[in-house]
Amino acid sequence: MSYIIVFTTTANEESAQRIADKLLEKNLAACVSFTPIFSSYKWQGHIQKESEIELQIKTRAELYQKVEETIKSLHMYETPQIIAVPIKQGCDNYLEWIDNSLKG
Repeated sequence: MSYIIVFTTTANEESAQRIADKLLEKNLAACVSFTPIFSSYKWQGHIQKESEIELQIKTRAELYQKVEETIKSLHMYETPQIIAVPIKQGCDNYLEWIDNSLKG
């Protein structure tokens, strides 16, 4: 089994919670953690500075496409950050918990 953490950012906690709830309801995520962050980035040729909420979505690699589609369907940004990184190693009990959580 292959596991990933999908990262996305939103403008506010309400948007983050809406995305998290839908991913959990659809059994596409075992856990979604939120972290307040400050981002500086280029958008349409201008430097932007924004407070955002980062979501860390724990799931299996095979579910990535459905996770991405769900995020895009709910996201307010024109071009949301949606990236995944592999979980190379993890506590066996935690990874088992991810599997069990995704079964619904």
